[in-house]
Amino acid sequence: MSKPILRFTRYSLFLLMLWIFLHLSITIIDGLWDRQQSSDLAVIMGNKVNEDGSLSPRLAKRVECGLQLYQQGRVKRLLVSGGLGKEGHYEGEKMRDYLLKNGVPDSLIIVDNQGNNTTLSVVNTLRLQDSLQFKSVMVVSQYFHLTRSKMLFRKKGFKAVSGVSPWYFEWRDVYALGREMVGYYRQVVN
Repeated sequence: MSKPILRFTRYSLFLLMLWIFLHLSITIIDGLWDRQQSSDLAVIMGNKVNEDGSLSPRLAKRVECGLQLYQQGRVKRLLVSGGLGKEGHYEGEKMRDYLLKNGVPDSLIIVDNQGNNTTLSVVNTLRLQDSLQFKSVMVVSQYFHLTRSKMLFRKKGFKAVSGVSPWYFEWRDVYALGREMVGYYRQVVN
C-alpha cells in the first residue's frame, strides 16, 4: 500500500473513531443530565414485561422514575407507551397498574398500547396533543435512548421536549449505545 493511501486510511479511521466517541459521549451526557425541568406530560417508554406479568428491572426503573417525577410535582400527567410483548402482556397496561398501586389517580394516566417502537410512541403521543392540551413533554427512558427519543419529537415539530433517565445500568447498555447510535442516524436521514 502506498504511503498516501495508508495515511488517508489512518486519518479516515481516526476521524471515524473520533465521531463515534463524540456521539456516544454526547448521548451519555445528554441522557444522564437531569436538568430539573418540569413538563405537562411524562412519556414513559415501554420495555419488557416478564412472563408472569411483572415489570422487568429496566421497565420497573423507568416507571419508578416517572412516579417520582409525578410525586415531586415535575409532571402533571403520565403517558405509558408500549406494545404487546412476546410474553403476552401489554406494556402500557402493566405500567398503569404499577402507577395505580402507587397512588397515581387513574385520570392522570394515559395508556398507549400501540407504542411498539420509539417512533410509534412519539407519533401516538403527538396525536393526543389537542385532546390532552400539553405544551411540554418529558421522555422517561434509559439514558442511551433519550437523545434519539427527543430528536424524534423535535423532528415531528414538537420542540418543548426534555428527558430523564432512571439511575439504572446493565452490561447490555454497551450494545444499546451502539444500537441507538445507528438508530439515531437512520432516523435523521428518514
